[in-house]
Amino acid sequence: MDAADETAESAAIAAKKHIINRRLDILVKPNAAENKIVRWDESRKRLRVEISAAADKNKANKEILRFFSRLFKKRAEIIKGLHSREKTIGFF
Repeated sequence: MDAADETAESAAIAAKKHIINRRLDILVKPNAAENKIVRWDESRKRLRVEISAAADKNKANKEILRFFSRLFKKRAEIIKGLHSREKTIGFF
C-alpha cells in the first residue's frame, strides 16, 4: 500500500464517523489543488472538503459524487445543497 492509498483510507475512516443515517454534511471548497478531506468543522457540524473541479456547469458536484463514491465504494447522491457550498450527501 502506497502513501496515497493510506491517506485515502485514513480519510475514509475519519469521515465515516460523521455519517448519520447514511448521510454526510459537507462544506465544499472548489478549485483546490487536489480532492481531499480537510477536517471536521465543529462550528458548522460539517466535513470540510476540497475539490479540484470548478463550481461551473455542475463540474464540482460531479467531482464530489465521484470522490465520495470511490472513497466509500457506494453510490453517492447530493440530497441537499445542489447550488450551495454546504451540501448533504446520501450513500446508497
